[in-house]
Amino acid sequence: MARLNLLEETRFEKLPVSVFENPQTASINVAQRIANLIKKKQAINATAVLGLATGATPIGVYAELIRMHKEDGLSFKNVVTFNLDEYYPMQPNAVQSYVRFMNEHLFDHIDIDKNNVHVPDGTIKLEEIPAFCLAYEKKISDFGGLDIQILGIGRTGHIGFNEPGSAPNSGTRLVTLDDLTRRDAARDFGGKSFVPTKAITMGIGTIFKAREIILMAWNRKKASIIKKAVEGEISGEVPATYLQLSENVEFILDAPAASDLTRFNTPWLVKDCIWTDKLIRKAVIWLATALKKPILKLTEDDYNNNGMAQLAIEKGPVYNINIHIFNKLQHTITGWPGGKPNADDSQRPERAEPAKKRIVIFSPHPDDDVISMGGTFIRLVDQKHDVHVAYQTSGNTAVWDDDALRFVEFNVDFTAQMGFDNTHLRDMYDNMRLFMEQKKPNQVDTPEIQAVKGLIRKGEAIAGARYCGLEDDHIHFQALPFYESGKNQKNPVTDLDIELTMELLKKVKPEQVFAAGDFEDPHGTHLVCFNIILAALKRLRQTESWAKDCWLWMYRGAWHEFETYEIEMAVPISPKELERKKYAIFKHQSQKDRAVFPGDDAREFWQRAEDRNRDTAKAYDDLGLAEYEAMEAFVRYKFED
Repeated sequence: MARLNLLEETRFEKLPVSVFENPQTASINVAQRIANLIKKKQAINATAVLGLATGATPIGVYAELIRMHKEDGLSFKNVVTFNLDEYYPMQPNAVQSYVRFMNEHLFDHIDIDKNNVHVPDGTIKLEEIPAFCLAYEKKISDFGGLDIQILGIGRTGHIGFNEPGSAPNSGTRLVTLDDLTRRDAARDFGGKSFVPTKAITMGIGTIFKAREIILMAWNRKKASIIKKAVEGEISGEVPATYLQLSENVEFILDAPAASDLTRFNTPWLVKDCIWTDKLIRKAVIWLATALKKPILKLTEDDYNNNGMAQLAIEKGPVYNINIHIFNKLQHTITGWPGGKPNADDSQRPERAEPAKKRIVIFSPHPDDDVISMGGTFIRLVDQKHDVHVAYQTSGNTAVWDDDALRFVEFNVDFTAQMGFDNTHLRDMYDNMRLFMEQKKPNQVDTPEIQAVKGLIRKGEAIAGARYCGLEDDHIHFQALPFYESGKNQKNPVTDLDIELTMELLKKVKPEQVFAAGDFEDPHGTHLVCFNIILAALKRLRQTESWAKDCWLWMYRGAWHEFETYEIEMAVPISPKELERKKYAIFKHQSQKDRAVFPGDDAREFWQRAEDRNRDTAKAYDDLGLAEYEAMEAFVRYKFED
């Protein structure tokens, strides 16, 4: 019966999928399977042939293989490897080279014979590539084919660098990279313009010949493409869907990457559910949205005809369900994000007391505060709460070189005009110009340039916070050490990052903390900064009584909002307040017009924020609630203690 239930639960899935709680446990599982293959081959004096991938996804697998080698004696002397791809052109010692990546993350730490390591050559002449690709295929065949092929997946659905339009029988070849793929790689190269337009990749046909194929994907950012690859129709527009034709494939996912699959996103469509209040809210909002009907107009037929008959039977009548969810949503709406004084707060998202709260708004980058919750920021100040803002990082990697030069030029001219000796300043400026003229893509700036870029963003943040109504002594710049590497790849978080955050929190003793709750990219600054705040608050809750009464509210950034069913506090924003929020964002001039790392969205940050806030208000309106100009949304983090 359990097997039948599982088959019913996964009936939308067209290939095997295993879901793990987190990337760490998933990576250990994959590494163990690779190790077992290696040992099995060793036992019969045979060669294990591995197809390997690069990128953030397999790093945990490689780390576990290194641990097995060093601690458990796993040998790689009988292993031959073939990597999926390489940028073209690409020097093997370049920071972005996959040769360098594999050496740093695996080969330099194990006993593999480097003659058994094969990575596509990004240095050969263009006219030599066809012959090289044929020889690459022949080498794989000469070793008896790939025993295991490890894959990641790009947001275009590419496997290797087989972009949309790739043929299912394609072999190793030179390809043109999709624009989205190049945008995703922009941070590694210091801008999209520096990302190569070509790559050499194994073909889908080559991958298919592997005796075992394991595709791994982590984090919410990959959820939508995973759903297409697993549940969608086979199409050249999503090359990963070709894996549905293989009998030797398995997708290994963490829970966020699997979250859009039917069995997790809309489980009532595939199985009987245990109807928690949160799941009921999600299902009812899903039904209303799918049918384009207000919640209070949903009928029993609507429930029965759309996979929600079980809910109607167990929790009905349906109108009572509708009323319950409508009221729940209505109670999330508040014009008093700090709590409404002298009011019954039993149905409100925030406590009424204390009437005037001490509040810290943490901003990972110097503009996240106004972009993400500028309207609420202004409202909290207007309602006379004791608001502080803490900028966790300098954001100095996201300023254009010419902007930095322009600010130093101003200082050179200003000091000259005032009659000050600016010899040292002129020398520094000349050195900056010389460095920038010779600067390579993604090269770390000099300390002087980093300082100038950090000061540009600091000045903008001060201007934005002042516009929201803060005094200077309530504006804090933490410059957390983990970020100040001068590189896009940041340093590991240490106790110092947490202690600096604890120090600020102990100084303010807030009743409310607001923090960025963007967890789609596990390597992003927002998640790192949130985890620092969380660690600081958890430590303080053990010794500080005020910390136990401090509520932590999460906000989202300029790209994505919380799902409507997740929202626990929705703050309406009037047209006038939306305009004020926009002007606060305008203070961040270095991020306007053309940001260094704009992501996929061509809109400016103020446009993204405005549209997102209006979309949130419209979602509430469509469900039958009051119509507002815009809304900012928040979810409260619940401490387990």
